[in-house]
Amino acid sequence: MAAMTASISYLTDMDGVLIREGEMIPGADRFLRALHEHDIEFMVLTNNSIHTPRDLSARLSASGLRIPAERIWTSATATAHFLAQQRWEGTAYVVGESGLTTALHAKGWILTDADPEFVVLGETRTYSFEAITTAINLIIGGARFICTNPDVTGPAPQGILPATGSVAALITAATGKEPYYIGKPNPMMLRSALNTMGAHSEHTVMIGDRMDTDIKTGMEAGMRTVLVRSGISDDAAVDRHPYRPTRVVDDIGVVADAILDPFGDGHYQG
Repeated sequence: MAAMTASISYLTDMDGVLIREGEMIPGADRFLRALHEHDIEFMVLTNNSIHTPRDLSARLSASGLRIPAERIWTSATATAHFLAQQRWEGTAYVVGESGLTTALHAKGWILTDADPEFVVLGETRTYSFEAITTAINLIIGGARFICTNPDVTGPAPQGILPATGSVAALITAATGKEPYYIGKPNPMMLRSALNTMGAHSEHTVMIGDRMDTDIKTGMEAGMRTVLVRSGISDDAAVDRHPYRPTRVVDDIGVVADAILDPFGDGHYQG
């Protein structure tokens, strides 16, 4: 059994896979319990850059899911990881919230509006016109443009809110500079998570509820993928895309019941 568990690991999206509107999706607790019982490496992913992994861990705990902060990989932590590879200790002007600023500070970066090397745009509840104007002028002045994720909208009680991708488009229109996006569907986010937990894409399964981000990213990172119907995508959504997940299931509980061999073909059993 130990030989089998050593050869498989999991990356899983958070919203739509483990929780939905703040409530645990049935089977998510069994999935986490199975990972723990078999000592399987895993990381929970989210494109949301607002919250720190520690904040998200507390929010998940309130829904009944105990996931340590070090098992949560956000687009903000992935962005900080990427920038630390570009510069050991660089400077950045940040438009975003604590999830992003905390991640950059942890990598030794200096946050400044005085001739920074990078402008980093993340998600925030209230985008400041003044901050966006500052970002535009810094980019025109030579700062490189990085975004945590390309999502153009986010959910809100009144419908939707403009998200990072929408604000990035505004900045691009004013500067003529396209940003480099770190979060899904860029495989960079998954590869940095794999490196952090010491896993290999060949032996890792990506679980998600969106074809255009989760499944596309997992496929491009060289992983086998599982699409769950508990979030956004359904069978009709699968048919609209030119690529397919390795498997489609109703929810994460199905994966929990076959944690060591999720595709039933012995691929991960050495």
